[in-house]
Amino acid sequence: MTREAKQQFTLRITQANSTEMVVILYEMLLCYLKESGELLDDEDKAAFREAVRKARGCLNELINSLHMEYEPAPALLQLYLFCIRRLAVGEAKSEAQPLLEIEQVIRPLHDAYEKISEQNNSGPVMANSQTVYAGLTYGRNTLTENMADQGANRGMYI
Repeated sequence: MTREAKQQFTLRITQANSTEMVVILYEMLLCYLKESGELLDDEDKAAFREAVRKARGCLNELINSLHMEYEPAPALLQLYLFCIRRLAVGEAKSEAQPLLEIEQVIRPLHDAYEKISEQNNSGPVMANSQTVYAGLTYGRNTLTENMADQGANRGMYI
């Protein structure tokens, strides 16, 4: 994942509510799956294994976020466990097909949660994080990102 993509995900995470966090995790997982497929084509085994490890981390985070007392959680758990098993097969055999199968499972879930997130009006999960109001300013041969309300504690209580 590029540095810019990581920064964008980080910014979105600080402003996201609980449903948007799931959407972001799905997007990160899809990004790592795509990256691992590309690295498999490039035959860069070490980087491929690192991308697979990060994809597995996203899946583990999705599993940990499940509330098993509610109905869709057991079904989602089974889907996530299926994805972890297919990821292990793809890593062990260095094949792209299991990665594509995972994407076929995750893509519809991402789209569904994205629609649901539009209806969630709760506030950000991260309390006391920096609020981003402004965007970009243009100067001669430069593009500068400006953020308002850059408090002294920047997300940490002291």
